[in-house]
Amino acid sequence: MADDYLVRIGKLIRDARQHRGWTQSQLADALGTSQSAVNRIERGNQNISLEMIARIGEALDSEIVSLGYSGPMHLRVVGGRRLSGAIDVRTSKNACVALLCASLLNKGRTVLRRVARIEEVYRLLEVLNSIGVRTRWINDGVDLELVPPARLDMESMDADAARRTRSIIMFLGPLLHRMDQFRLPYAGGCDLGTRTIEPHMIALRRFGLDITATEGVYHARVEAGVSPGRPIVLTERGDTVTENALLAAARHDGVTVIRNASSNYMVQDLCFFLEALGVQVEGVGTTTLTVHGVPDIDVDVDYSPSEDPVEAMSLLAAAVVTESELTIRRVPIEFMEIELAVLEEMGLDHDRSAEYTADNGRTRLVDLTVRPSKLEAPIDKIHPMPFPGLNIDNVPFFAAIAATAQGQTLIHDWVYDNRAIYLTDLNRLGGRLQLLDPHRVLVEGPTRWRAAEMMCPPALRPAVVVLLAMMAAEGTSVLRNVYVINRGYEELAERLNSVGAQIEIFRDI
Repeated sequence: MADDYLVRIGKLIRDARQHRGWTQSQLADALGTSQSAVNRIERGNQNISLEMIARIGEALDSEIVSLGYSGPMHLRVVGGRRLSGAIDVRTSKNACVALLCASLLNKGRTVLRRVARIEEVYRLLEVLNSIGVRTRWINDGVDLELVPPARLDMESMDADAARRTRSIIMFLGPLLHRMDQFRLPYAGGCDLGTRTIEPHMIALRRFGLDITATEGVYHARVEAGVSPGRPIVLTERGDTVTENALLAAARHDGVTVIRNASSNYMVQDLCFFLEALGVQVEGVGTTTLTVHGVPDIDVDVDYSPSEDPVEAMSLLAAAVVTESELTIRRVPIEFMEIELAVLEEMGLDHDRSAEYTADNGRTRLVDLTVRPSKLEAPIDKIHPMPFPGLNIDNVPFFAAIAATAQGQTLIHDWVYDNRAIYLTDLNRLGGRLQLLDPHRVLVEGPTRWRAAEMMCPPALRPAVVVLLAMMAAEGTSVLRNVYVINRGYEELAERLNSVGAQIEIFRDI
């Protein structure tokens, strides 16, 4: 029992240190101890006094190691407030996690600029650190540096962290070039129903990867010398499936053609990063990618992922449901055009600036100003399609937007088994949503939102939709256990507060 407490305390200290952007050596210097002692503390292998806990909390300027702080995080929302001013879109969560996995292709130093400091990234960093990759936050904690070891220590992988992120599945593509056998824990992430890895395997078998699953672990074996003899046709145009195929092709000594590939924003960012590594990728932005692999990659690379269109949609929805005028800067317009076209038909009043280029030199950005609008329900149903269609992850935000519009809106979320069900949580806040089946929801508007206290849905986008509705509801609402929001958004409450929201972060004592 005592050992269990030490492990829990160690994880809290590790999380606090990483949030500060410090290495173990930096914390050791502040405490006047050794890096190895800090390492033992974080692993739960050393007894630690209350005095030392207090010193660590003071050094890290964090209450995360104080009593009662290890419980789940909650949000208290005072709604009915108008937003105003301007807010910047942060870098793409989905691009950042793909690039972290892609760093395993490179023997050299990788620097990623303005990396999203979110739980999904922290979990992947924990996994990378545990297998020997040296990572550190640089430039006042804004950018991230990764340096791989000569040999990865797969036996030491942090299985708990790996199971808390579905992104771990994207280790398959890079790792099949580094070792002939390895193990990965089953992938986790949001609760969105059954998602098979078979589409990944159909692509990766062409590179000699074979997987058997036993007791919560994928056992991977790689047959040397296997090469795709003809184009790889993906059985689903999925983002992570395409990324895994790209990661496998990047170090394949030859030319790989990937058909029915996703051309979504995170896939494009990965292609641009691979080009920075010296891998030629033809057809970026289309459904056919031709990859000229480089069997040995050893370069120092510096890359800036682009902004997140789903976060941009979140901020747009926040303005709509709170009937606010808000300027959203650095919107990747190429990946928002369908959403804006639908919203224009519904009556959205907005302006957009001239286009300018993101820091990656490729993605087109605009500044978008949204004003209070009298919206009408769309004539056609809202449904996602692979890019350039309406983004799958943007569909839930239309539930909150449709709830403010006059009339009935049919939302058909056909991709995931469970996500539409979570949208009916809006009924607790005064919404009128009828679940027709596991994939279709009928939304009746307009809505007079009301405050409530409720648990956070276990899926990222519906969780944020509930938060936005709370911001629109007069009175004080409480959203409990918001870890899932922290998986995908960096300092969302604080940033919304900067433009007029009133959201308090608290934990149970």
